[in-house]
Amino acid sequence: MNIQQDVAGDTVRHAKPPALKRAENTLESVLFASRWLMAPFYLLMVGALCMLLVKFAQESWHIATHTITMTESEAVLGVLSLIDITLTGNLLLMVLFAGYENFVSKMDVDDHEDRPDWMGKVDFAGLKLKLVASIVAISGINLLKNFMALDAADITDGREKQLMWMVIIHLVFIVSGVMLAFMDRIVAATHRH
Repeated sequence: MNIQQDVAGDTVRHAKPPALKRAENTLESVLFASRWLMAPFYLLMVGALCMLLVKFAQESWHIATHTITMTESEAVLGVLSLIDITLTGNLLLMVLFAGYENFVSKMDVDDHEDRPDWMGKVDFAGLKLKLVASIVAISGINLLKNFMALDAADITDGREKQLMWMVIIHLVFIVSGVMLAFMDRIVAATHRH
């Protein structure tokens, strides 16, 4: 609507011409419908989840067939690999569900007994924090795996620098997560006032 002031200084609203209103409605409908262009992304994430399942099965088979001959540290490294893949799958599923519900359409599974409690309650800010927390956990497990696999004979300048960068990147993830949480807290406090 056009807003103008009349002679007395009062605000007067003038209706848009019908052709302009139709054009605006059409544009808004197209923009709103464009959210469905994200649906194939989420569908392909299901494929990525299947890929992780195959890798999990391969790693499980490798551990099962070598359990007797494994050292304790190799067994722990194998289990950490399974945890790493599982956390990555959880992260993928969280992005899949929350992203679809936040950006495309609500899932009509309210009455399903297995519906996760967090579905429909994770907004974009919550999703960011959950993503960063998952990334920190995955990074930490990867770092732990590398330190456990470390042998005194393996420590070269290149390997030492690689481990140093892994620690630095892990710390950056942690600081990023803390900063995101802090910023979200500031935004939430600002909305309450």
